This record gives sequence, structure tokens and C-alpha cells, in this order.
Amino acid sequence: MQELEEYSDSDELYEHYRIVCDPKQTLLRIDKFLMDRLPNVTRSKLQTAIKDGFVKVNDGLVKPNYKVHPGDEIIIALPEPPKESEVVPENIPLNIKYEDDHLLVVEKPAGMVVHPAYNNWTGTLVNALAYHFEQLPEMPGNTGRPGLVHRIDKDTSGLLVIAKTEKAMTGLAKQFFDHSIDRTYTAMVWGIPKEEMGTINSPLGRHPKDRRIVTVVEEDNGGKHAITHYSKIEDLRYVSLIECRLETGRTHQIRAHMKSIGHPLFNDVTYGGDKVLKGAKFSKYTSFVDNCFKIMPRQALHAKSLGFIHPVTTEKLYFESELPEDFVAVIEKWRHYVQYN
Repeated sequence: MQELEEYSDSDELYEHYRIVCDPKQTLLRIDKFLMDRLPNVTRSKLQTAIKDGFVKVNDGLVKPNYKVHPGDEIIIALPEPPKESEVVPENIPLNIKYEDDHLLVVEKPAGMVVHPAYNNWTGTLVNALAYHFEQLPEMPGNTGRPGLVHRIDKDTSGLLVIAKTEKAMTGLAKQFFDHSIDRTYTAMVWGIPKEEMGTINSPLGRHPKDRRIVTVVEEDNGGKHAITHYSKIEDLRYVSLIECRLETGRTHQIRAHMKSIGHPLFNDVTYGGDKVLKGAKFSKYTSFVDNCFKIMPRQALHAKSLGFIHPVTTEKLYFESELPEDFVAVIEKWRHYVQYN
């Protein structure tokens, strides 16, 4: 039985389909094979994607004349179809950490949506980019998301790289597709992980009863390969600071993975971190936690660092971002509480 799986819920915007060929599949050119199975994709577009390295067979690159074999696993990276194409430019300030002729790195505040979507058509990072920059590139079929090659959640703060040219967009998208981008996040989680460092290698997929939530799902049931490496930064008795390094980029990956090992993010409403999960529930302590929730009314997650190869100059670039004020304030309150209670 042939499997066609969509990858439309990844933080990277280009990894979309996984096809496992039937055991009785006859030999057939891959461009012809894919054209018959993917919606609204021309053969020339597929050939270009194959030549540019956005199609992998059994985790390796192939040529357009490659003939598929029984059991082949094919991963295809194509632009995600937008829900809405019109972007209204808005004069929203941008915190630009780096900029050259080809790309820029911005720091997104918590509360800002990356691109227009249902219930968030204005006030997004893309609306701001449309105002400050003219003619940012868009991958064909990805109209309405100029410059974007990845995203972070609305209530996650931190670093994003934006493409200013077609060459930069293609080069950055390829690095995300190859999982060669270096990304670390700082998170506050409930509880103290037993190990100083660890790796969570658990496939993720949408929850069968609530599509807003991502959970561990076996690959046989549609789960997508997902790996998070974490290390403990600071033990704060009932919560801890950790660093997470993403090897893959699934939607809500850190939030879902940390919950899966019993350490949901502090004040993560979606994943159950918005209540007292560790510590005795006496009034002084619960009031303290409630005050922390008010100071940082969002999940405690910050995209701390971003490293990649410049797609034009081939220079290795690396950027770090300071924790925002709300995150720092909550850490300081926890340190004070642990010291004096």
C-alpha cells in the first residue's frame, strides 16, 4: 500500500510529502511518478525541485531520470500552499539583529504571529516585513509569506532568518530541509530532569481528538520523525531552566517533547503547564506561581541562537539573543523564592 503523507505542520515551510512506494511498484521515472501523485504540480516544477536537491529517495539525492523502485521512501520539499495571498503592509517596528543584501536576522517578540493566517490576518511579522522591505522573494506557490523560510510560535520569542533574494531563499530552505541549521532554545520547564542532558527521539503528529495539539504518535500511525536534544542549565527546585537543540523542526516540537517526558513548559496553556505541577499547593506558594504566570503570560520558550551557512558568501554565521524581560523577571523571582523558602 502506497503511503502519501503531508508535512504541512512543520516549523520549516518546505518539507511536505513522504511517499513509500508499493512493494509491487514498477520502475518509473521519478518526475513522472510524482506528477501523477501530487496535486497541482507540473513536471517542470518537479524536475527543478529534483535538480535543486529538494527531493530525496531513501535519504539521498537523485536525478530527474531516476526510476523509483518498490519500497523506496521519497521525501519531497515543495512550498506550502498559502491560506491567503494578500499581505497588507503595516508600520510595525522590527528588531533587526543582522542585515546584508541577501538576508536579515530579526528578533520576534512574544505575542507576534509570524505570518497571516486564520484569526491573525494583521499585525504579523510578514505584515511588518512587507512595509519595511519591497519585493522580498516568495517561493512559487507560497504567495503571502515573503522572505519566510521557517517560523516560531506566536508566544515564543527569539530569532528568525529572513531571505531578501531568491538565491538566499533557496539556499536557506535547503539547509532547513537538510536539518543543518543550528538552533538552540532556552526553556523553563516544570520539574527537574533526572539527567544533566538527554535526547528525545519520538515521532510527533496531531492529536487524534484535538488538532491544535501535537503529541507523540508512532510513525506507523502518521508520526513524523522528531529529535530534540536538551541539557539542564539551572535547578530551581520545582522548575528548571534547560537548553534545547533542535535536530528537526516540527510544529510545537519542544513543547510536545518536554511534555512527553513529564516536564511541560512553564505556563504553556496548550500543553498543561499553566497550573502548579510541582511543589506543595499551599497558599503562599500558589500565589507566588500565579504572580509568575502574570509576569510571563505565555509559555517560557525563547529561540536563543541561530547558526547557518550564508547561502551566497558561504560564511558561517551565528547569532544569539538575550532573554526578554518577562523571562528574566520570572527566573529572578524563582531564584529568590528558592533561596529564602
